[in-house]
Amino acid sequence: MAQALGGSILASWRKLNSTAAGRWLFSRMIRFSVPYSASVGAVIEVLEPGHARLVLQDRKAVRNHLNCVHALALANAAELCSGIAMLAGLGDERRGIVTKLETEYLKKARGRLVVESKPDIPPPSSEPVTHLVHADIFDQSGDKVARFTAHWLISQAPQKAAA
Repeated sequence: MAQALGGSILASWRKLNSTAAGRWLFSRMIRFSVPYSASVGAVIEVLEPGHARLVLQDRKAVRNHLNCVHALALANAAELCSGIAMLAGLGDERRGIVTKLETEYLKKARGRLVVESKPDIPPPSSEPVTHLVHADIFDQSGDKVARFTAHWLISQAPQKAAA
């Protein structure tokens, strides 16, 4: 997801998000584009520049030996959520790559989980800038189970050669 894909991600979302089937299809497209993120099976509910929300269902494939959602499944879902929120806000003129991840686990995660990210989008800059993007994960009772931070290096996308 480090390429300059923000505009195309947002355009695809806007075409597909009006129905549950469209949101499911969009989530599948993201999983295909970012295969590692497919492992958690999250479904994107909201996507706009600087805001994304997805749902992660508690199922055996993402559980650990403590009978709760595995810490890395939570981090994976949070990275996906924060990444699409950031990329949707960058547009195709800029690109970003994650350089550091931090996750604080607050309580065992069980049941239907909601992951939400509302990053501020940094203004354009001629020099690369580091920008922090947060995502929070909530359980079905609304308790925060984890807080995630991704450090992004944002830069100008390479100019496409004229045809």
